[in-house]
Amino acid sequence: MRHSSIAARLPRAALVAAFAALASVPAARAARAQEGGIEVGAMAPRAAVFTLEGKAVDLGDYVGKTPVVLEFWATWCPLCKQLEPSMAEARARFKGRARFVSVGVPNNQTPEKQQAFVTEKHLGGDFVFDRDSKAIQAFKVPHTSYVVVLDKAGKVVYTGVGGEQDVVAAVGKAFDTASAMRHGTDDGE
Repeated sequence: MRHSSIAARLPRAALVAAFAALASVPAARAARAQEGGIEVGAMAPRAAVFTLEGKAVDLGDYVGKTPVVLEFWATWCPLCKQLEPSMAEARARFKGRARFVSVGVPNNQTPEKQQAFVTEKHLGGDFVFDRDSKAIQAFKVPHTSYVVVLDKAGKVVYTGVGGEQDVVAAVGKAFDTASAMRHGTDDGE
């Protein structure tokens, strides 16, 4: 008995439809920032956190003057350590034009431990501690090394996770959005 391929047994129109359906799957998935996390295009939620010194603040208070870069991190996170050179480059490139807020996760962490790490490594930006995981919940954080970039208005323009993110390009999206709005276009991303 001769075996024929599936392609040989299906009518041409069915094959074309099947391949078109398969081809559209990656495009639909690519439109999402990633699996999990806050959606690109959403407005940033408010979330109560604490400075490393224990003062209550709200992440929403950082929105409004400049783009904001949020990184959810921990001292034990290898991907966060891998991401640090890209974060440092972005802090230097956008100094005074964007705000960098590192949100410490509470898993096996204390504000004191994070403060000691920040001091030892001479890290820049603002550091807060998500003691009650309110920011983690609000931003639907899938993992440490999660980066969220907000434009000046608080709209999410980028999300990513992992140690190999191009943070400079991600922050650039916040400025691209502002430029598009000034010129009467809003392409979204």
